[in-house]
Amino acid sequence: MTFAAALRHGRSPEDGYRRGWGLEFGTLRKTIRENADFQHAFSYATDRTVVTVDRLMNLFLLITEYLPNLSFGHIIEYGSYRAGSAFFMGALAKKFLPGCQVYALDTFAGMPEPDGDIDAHIAGQFEVDYDELLRARGEYGLTNVHLIRGLFDATAQPVLREAEDIILAHIDCDLHESVKFAYDVSKEYMVRGGYFVFDDSTTPSCLGATEAVERFVIRRDGLFSEQIWPHHVFRAPGLTNGR
Repeated sequence: MTFAAALRHGRSPEDGYRRGWGLEFGTLRKTIRENADFQHAFSYATDRTVVTVDRLMNLFLLITEYLPNLSFGHIIEYGSYRAGSAFFMGALAKKFLPGCQVYALDTFAGMPEPDGDIDAHIAGQFEVDYDELLRARGEYGLTNVHLIRGLFDATAQPVLREAEDIILAHIDCDLHESVKFAYDVSKEYMVRGGYFVFDDSTTPSCLGATEAVERFVIRRDGLFSEQIWPHHVFRAPGLTNGR
């Protein structure tokens, strides 16, 4: 399956099909599973994340093949749980994005209060041992991964001001208000054509995340998704045919 490289509504159909179709119906799963860089990074995520393997594979594709084509910037993750996906991205960034830092934001004390009208989760879910995560990061030698503890509204702005430019926002925080905040606070720091990846907006147990993407990313800001599988992927405005 091939498409012209031309953009359509601010997204690249060619890129979206290659990743999404290639993973679900093509041979990309097998190719990535056999890739030594994927295997190495995945070893840091094993037993530390609830992000599916297909979604990690898509992050692998983005970090190894697409983010290097953007202007320099950093990666931010909202909702890190036991830091498996942050460690995974950090391991890949060390090789494919020299100098790129991965900022992993979470309370590490469980979810904040949800919106009972739309969110299915409860406050306090996903509490972890923060000190154990720090020890693991040291053992793995992932000095480019920063575990930022606290509520997003207290931690995100200082991190983003320090980073200045973001090339990937991995928004994995399940709840309506958390997803909305993470997206909104990241927009002004995202480089042209950068990637917003929403882990949970296509997950049946996270309608709050779905509604936040529908209301604010699609309806309010008018963005069109480059992928809807294995997760929602959107591009920041300003992408050109020259990328």
